[in-house]
Order: sequence, then structure tokens, then C-alpha cells
Amino acid sequence: MEAQVENAITIAADPSASQNIKSQAIAFIGQLPSEPQGWRVCLSLFLREARCSEVIRHTSLDVLNNVIGSNRLDLQALIEVRDNLLAYARATYGSAVEGQATVDLPHIQNKVAQTFTFLFVSLYSSTWTSFFHDILGLTASSGSSIRDNVAGVMLYLRILVQVHDDIADVFLSRTTDDRKKNNELKDLIRERDAATIAASWQEILSQWRGKDTKVMELCLGTIARWVSWTDISLIVTPTLRDQLLELAASQISENSPFVLPEMALSTLTEILHKKMGPDHKLELLDFLKIRDVIAHLVTSPALADLRATSQYDTDLAESVAQLVNHSFSDIVKALESAQDQSSTMVQGVSHLKDFLPLVLRFFSDEYDEICSSVIPCLSDLLTLFRKKDKSNAAINEQSTLMLPPILDAIVMKLKYDETSSWGNEDAQTDEAEFQELRKRLHVLQQAVAAVNETLYRDTITNVVISTFEHFRTNSSGVDWRDLDLALHEMFLYGEYGLKAGALYSKTRPTSPAAEKLIAMMFKLVESDIASSQHPAIRLQYVEICVRYYHFFEANPHLISATLERFVQIVHHEHVKVQTRSWYLFQRFIRHVRQHIGDIAQRVIPALSDLLPIKAEIPDEVSDNSDMSSEEDQRTASARFDSQLHLYEAIGCVCSARGVTVENQVMYIRTVVTPLFSDLEVHLEPAKNGDELGVMQVHHLIMALGTLARGFSDWTPASTSPSVTPPANEVSEEFGRTSEAILLALESVNTNTDVIRAAARFAFSRLVGVLGSGILPQLPRWIDGLLSQTSSKDEMALFMRLLDQVVYGFKTEIYDILNTLLTPLLQRVFAGIAEPATGTDDEIQLAELKREYLSFLLIILNNNLEAVLVSEANQAGFTSVISTIEHLAKDASDFPTARLSFTVLTRMVMTWGGPDTLDGGNPQPSLPGFDRFMMEHFSPLCWALPSQANFDPKDAQGKQALGEAAALQKAIYSKTGHDYINLLRDTELRGMGMDAGTVEEYLRALSSSDVKAFRQYFQTLVQRSKR
Repeated sequence: MEAQVENAITIAADPSASQNIKSQAIAFIGQLPSEPQGWRVCLSLFLREARCSEVIRHTSLDVLNNVIGSNRLDLQALIEVRDNLLAYARATYGSAVEGQATVDLPHIQNKVAQTFTFLFVSLYSSTWTSFFHDILGLTASSGSSIRDNVAGVMLYLRILVQVHDDIADVFLSRTTDDRKKNNELKDLIRERDAATIAASWQEILSQWRGKDTKVMELCLGTIARWVSWTDISLIVTPTLRDQLLELAASQISENSPFVLPEMALSTLTEILHKKMGPDHKLELLDFLKIRDVIAHLVTSPALADLRATSQYDTDLAESVAQLVNHSFSDIVKALESAQDQSSTMVQGVSHLKDFLPLVLRFFSDEYDEICSSVIPCLSDLLTLFRKKDKSNAAINEQSTLMLPPILDAIVMKLKYDETSSWGNEDAQTDEAEFQELRKRLHVLQQAVAAVNETLYRDTITNVVISTFEHFRTNSSGVDWRDLDLALHEMFLYGEYGLKAGALYSKTRPTSPAAEKLIAMMFKLVESDIASSQHPAIRLQYVEICVRYYHFFEANPHLISATLERFVQIVHHEHVKVQTRSWYLFQRFIRHVRQHIGDIAQRVIPALSDLLPIKAEIPDEVSDNSDMSSEEDQRTASARFDSQLHLYEAIGCVCSARGVTVENQVMYIRTVVTPLFSDLEVHLEPAKNGDELGVMQVHHLIMALGTLARGFSDWTPASTSPSVTPPANEVSEEFGRTSEAILLALESVNTNTDVIRAAARFAFSRLVGVLGSGILPQLPRWIDGLLSQTSSKDEMALFMRLLDQVVYGFKTEIYDILNTLLTPLLQRVFAGIAEPATGTDDEIQLAELKREYLSFLLIILNNNLEAVLVSEANQAGFTSVISTIEHLAKDASDFPTARLSFTVLTRMVMTWGGPDTLDGGNPQPSLPGFDRFMMEHFSPLCWALPSQANFDPKDAQGKQALGEAAALQKAIYSKTGHDYINLLRDTELRGMGMDAGTVEEYLRALSSSDVKAFRQYFQTLVQRSKR
């Protein structure tokens, strides 16, 4: 059988073997663990004196481990494996000194260690109590008493690592039985062998320091693993402590290449992770002399002399920073639970003072990774200050002393370092990482402010105002990084300066923080920071002006000069500054439009070079494109999207309070005339399907619509006295714009949905400037936007726009709506009737159905119901009802079904007449509607839950049932006993409902309120579905 197994493994590992034969070989190997003699064959192959190939030996051990790990061997077989494997280890590793046996390769050693670990788990508690003693015996050469056999030492340490990973790794998920067994094994190790194992580590570190890096590294890693669950008093002895401290404090040099300070620091960090009480943790810090070794490392050449050079050891610095972070966090945790005046409080405060300079040393490190390592412990300290600052005198004293240097360090860390640049495409990753660090630093700064807002206000104000003053007196002598820091801090300060929602209450600052911010704003304007040529400063300047627009509202005399700077900045050559400033310019104008007067005559010419629109055919960009954000801003599409903000800003400028109606009309013509001319030029190519022509027409329509949006905030439904519709002359001027867009839509509509999308965008914006003047054009808009090629999504979007128009002009729209309703609904019915061809199409179809029903509700809720049954639309009313009935029965779309019942309920309330009181007869406002709603609407309430796919437990299904119940209550309120008799004599009995349930149902319908009947009806349906 050995030959068969050997041959199968060879074939399975042969890349040239046929797939069929290889599959058979793999299947054969997979069956070996279940073969009674399979494990013995694999053990024999591994132990064969004339060694097999590495793949055969590795696979054989893998099968053997599988068998042992799955508990398939009895005790006798396990002892057989143990004896053979231990003999092999003694022969191969125990005598493995120079010139003798060849040890296994590392991957085989790991497999051997795994096999020993499985044997340990199975036998250590009962049969193989000398497990660690036997393995430790491999570490000494024959006749030696020291751990001088490197092969044996490496195997011993590998086995210790495997034992830990198997029984103590907290990141592995285990069953309850496995956890119980592992805990028992750990208890046995602590009782029997922990002291011996800990002593062996000391011996190995002493023997191999300066001789073999791999041994030292593996030994330190083993200690770091075991310390989490072993008695710390056995591990952290003075001898081992001194060894670790010596390693941690040593320095890598050409003469001493085998020291491992970083690994030793990592081990010390893991020791500090050991769970224990706060008193004991502080004692451990003292015992380990952590502060002394860190202080020594901080002043060492690697971290001090070489700090500003390319030879700076960042890996070592990060390891030390992590040790500082854990140590400091432990001190803070001890103080959190310490009582006032207790020895723990005194000792903890002393440690706090000793460690803070070390924390700030690494926090201020030039390398962000090192800085980030100590942010958690600083956050813990600030949390401690916030919780105990007022209640604990010792903590309060330290808070007063420590917060200023901490805040100063945070502020300086927020600054770009000397090697950084801004806006460089090659530094996009570094920039993103720095901005992410700034977010974390901002959180720290907020924590400082939460403890002492006065300190925060004064510090930030001093940084900002002193920097601005320096720039005012010597602009060329201020580094852009200092300006950026001041502006960045000023921007963040708004969280406190604007806490009340504004800077001013009447004419006074709303708070001390607002008063400081106002002072900063005056200094910002006075110092003319915007005159800096650096793109980052210019962009920060406009961001701040927009964020604190309240300042300019209260100081309108400063707006003019600020706008001049804005106009300069929107022309900046840097693409990021340019496109972002276009948006910010529009935001600023919107905020201060009531204070700017007639500046359009200056602004429009100043921006005229930025207004010409030049469409480009977008490049094909794959989903996996790695285009940077700045490259994305350069695309024609991104630039045009930003350019639209300029048109909106111009619309705001033209409609400012101080501009006369005559000037408003003149300014509109000045802006739209070039657009009209360009539109005329490109219509013919667009008609012929020219892609570039179509894109240009699309862009021009979008620009015209955006100009209208900027011009007026008024909507037809607006009731605010501060927002009024434009003057008639202005509306007439924009009527030309609407006519031009309609002509373009009618000319190019059949070729592309791009033009319809732009026209739909413009239509929604033109409503606010045309008012009721858009109503005569509405049939043309519908014809253009709901063409034969319009998608369901387009129809749904336009129906949503029509909702707004009907609601806004409900007193004026009847005649037009009466004319266009039937053709409009015919197009919608055609869209609903089209079968869905995919998931996206199904979503769009459901959206169209809901928009159709919402449109009907808008008509019914705004006293326009007569249009549905007018002479012009009466023939189509049957289709309206049948469509609603169909949607109400659709159990695959509960939201639409629920909305359908809502529409039907609204129809009942609209046309059902007055409620029947004291048995009176129905008096529907629409003749015959009482019988119609009983005979057609009522059965729908049962048709939905009767569907085979209806789930009464579905939350949305229950909502639909609730609306069906409300419909029945509405019908009953209008028809009274007629409805009760119909239900008793015909409808409910025809459904097979027994007499008792019928009477129960009718009592609930006639006596319960709507809420109670909803619940009853839902419960009844659930009962019937069981």
C-alpha cells in the first residue's frame, strides 16, 4: 500500500499529469484518513530512512495529523505514533550538530510540530505527562547541560507556538467542549511545567543572544504568546526582565547585527497586555522599568541623532510608540478606578507626569504612522480629564498642567510637514492619508475643548490671529503651511463659534466663542489672506467665507471686496481650486444675495470667459479605473457640472434685491443670447444624430435651466411672504428660454433620451420663474417628455414633476388638465402594460405604478376630481378604475397595492356623498357610485389576501391589509345598511365564510373605529391563512 500512496501523492503534485488521473489521485489521498491502516502507511513513509520527496513527507504528515486531530486513533495507536515520532526527533534534531544528521526544512518542521501538538492534546493529561520534558531534551547537545542545539531549540519553540495556537489563541472559534478541554490543559501546564518552560526561555535567550537572530526572534515571539495565559510571576522574573530590557535598549549596528530591540519591545507590550488589577499593573510598570528603557531609546542615536535623516529607524520608533501607548493607557485606566488620595492615585499621577513627555515625543513625530500609535492613549487621557476634572483635585491639577502642551502638540501636528506639497498628482495617497490623520486629530482637539473650552478658544484664536497679522505685515515671509494651519483651525472652530446656529443675535455675538470667531473674520479680511498665490490658501479662504456667511450678512460693507477676491479665485489655473470655487461662489452669492445690490454689471463681464460651453464626448472609463480624484475633476463632464454652478450664481446676482426689473431683463438677455445662438448652431447636427451635437444641446439646455433656478427661489405652492414670484417682464423673458428648449426637445426628441433628461431638468426649474405662464406650454412638454421611446423611469420622473405642477397651480390648471389627461394616462397605461425584462426594469415599472397612483391622489386631494369624469375624460375613467383594481390585487408589490387602496378610499370619500346617519339612504355625488363602490371596490379587499403568494405575516402586506380595511370602513360610512346587507347576503357567503364569522365581521365593521377594524381585519386574514 505504501507504493500506492507514494504514487498517488506524486501524481497529485505533478503539474504535467492529466486532470482525470490527478483527480483520481486526489480522491484516493482524501480517503486515506478513513482507511484503518492509512495512518500507519503515512507514518512509515515519513519515517523512511531513505527519505521520500518533500511533497510525499509533507502530505503523509498532513494525513496523519488529520487522523489524530479527528480522534480516530485509540490509545495504543497514539502511543505507537508518539514513540516513533519522538525517536525520529531525537535522531534528527537531538543530535543535529554540525556534520551530523540533516534537519527537516522549515515547512516540514512546522508539520512535525503540529503532529506533536495533536499528540499533546490527546495524551498530556493522562499518558504523556513528560511531554515538555521530552521535547526540551532535544535542545541540548549530547552530554551538554546548556541549550546549545540550534535544531532542537527551533523545534522546541515551534512546538510551544503550536501548542499555544491550538489551545489558547483567542481569535479562533471553538466549541464549548473544546474550550473546556483547553482550559483543563492550560491548568495542567501551569501546575506541571510552566516554571520549567519559563526557565528554558531565559536559558535560550542567554545562550543565543548575538549568535542566531531566528532563535531569538522565535523565543521572544513564544514568550509574547504564552504570557497572556501563564502565571506572570513565573515568566517575568528579574532575569528575564533584564534580558528583555537589554535587548530592547540595544542598538542595531554593523558590529552587532543580531540584536532584536523591536521584538523585545513587542514582547514587553504583550506582557503589559496581561489582565490584572490597576494596582498590580502599576507595580508591573515599575518592575519592568518601562519608563527607563523608553527614555534610553528616545535618546539613543537611532531615535535622536538620526531623527531628521533618512536613516531614522521608523520601525523601531513605531515599536517604542506602541509600548508607550500601552503603558500610558494602563496608567490612565488605573487612575479611572483609583480613589482620591489613595496610593494608586498618587502612584498613577506620578507615572502620568513621567510618561506624558514620552507620549508627546512620539505624537509629534514627523511620520504619521508613529504619531497614530499614541493617539489612543491620548484619547484615553482626555476622557479621564473630562470625567474627573471637576471631581478630583489631583486630576484637575494635572489637567491644568497637561492640556496646554497637548493642545499645542495637536495644533502643530495638524500642519503640513516641510516635505509635503499640495495638489501634486504624485502625492495623492500621501494627501489622503494626511487628511485622514487630520480627522483623528480633530477628534482629539474636540476632546480638549470638552475639558477646557476657554483654553481651546484662546489657543486657536492666538494661532489664527497671530498668523494673519504676520501675513499682513510680511506676506512673503509666511510659509503657506502656517497659513493653511491657521485657516484649517479657523474652519474647524465653527463647531463652537456657530453652536447657536449663527454668529450674531441682533447685533451682538451669540457667545464668547462667536465673539472670537468674529475677531478672526475681521482679521482674515483685513489681512487680505486671499492675496496669497498658493492654491491651498485660496481654496481655504473661499471655504471659510461660505461657512461663515453670517459674518458678511452683518457686515455687508465687506461683501464687495470679498466678491472681487472670489472672482479672481474662480479663474485660478489649478483645476481643484477652480471647480470647487465655482460651487462655493454660487453658495456665497445665494447667502448674501439680499445684500449685494446691483453688481451684475461687473460680475457677468468678469465671468464671461468662463461661461462658454464646450461639450465633449465622454471617454469610456471602466469600472476598475484607478483615475484619481484630481484626474476626475479634469474630465469634461466634471468641469461642466461645476460650470453649472456659475450659471446658478449669475441667476442669483441678476435677481438681487437692488436690481431693477429692466436690468434683470437686460442681464438675462445678456447671458441667454449666446446660449440661444449656440443652440441654433448645434440643433441641426443633433437632429442628424451627431453625438457631439447632442451633448452640446444637452449642456445648453441644462445651463438655461440652471440659470432659472438661480434666479428665483419661488415655487407655485410657496406661502412665505419673503419669497415672491418674479416680475411679469422677467417671466416673459424666461418664456423665450422655455420656447427655445421646447423647440430643441421637439427637434431632437426622437434621437436620444439625453435631451429629454436635460429638458426635464430645465422644466422643473422653469416653473419657478414662469409661474402659471408655463401652463399653456404643458401639452407640448408632455408630448416631448413622454414620447414613444421614453423609458418607464423617464415617465415616473415626469409624473413626479406633474404632481408639483398640479399642486402648485390647482386653481388654474383645470382646463389644461382636462385637455391633456386622457392622452397622458394612455401613455402611462402603455408603459405599465409593457412586460419587465430584468431586475432594473422591474424596479422602474414599480416606480411608474406608484407615481401614477400618486398623481391620481394629487388630483383627488386638490379638488380636481371632476377632471377624471368630465366629458373629455369619461371614456377613459373605466381604464383608470380597472388599472387601480389590477394593482390592488398584486401580491408581489405590496407598496403599490397599499397605495391603490388609498386611492380607492379617497374616491369613496370624494364621490360617496355624505355619511349615512341613522339608517339613511346613500346620496353619492356621482350618480350610481354607491352601488359601484360596493360591487367593485369591496371585493378587492378580499382579492389581495386570496392570492396564492400572499404572506399575511409580511410587514408590507399587513400595511396593505390595513388600507383595505380602511376602504371598507369608508364604503360603510357612505352606504350604511346597504353595504351590510350586501356583505351578509352575497359577498361574504359567496366566499364560503360561516354564519358566525360573518356576523362577527359585520359587528366589527359597523361598531369599531378605523384603527380597531384595521387590526381586526389583519387578524382575520391571518387566521384564515393558517
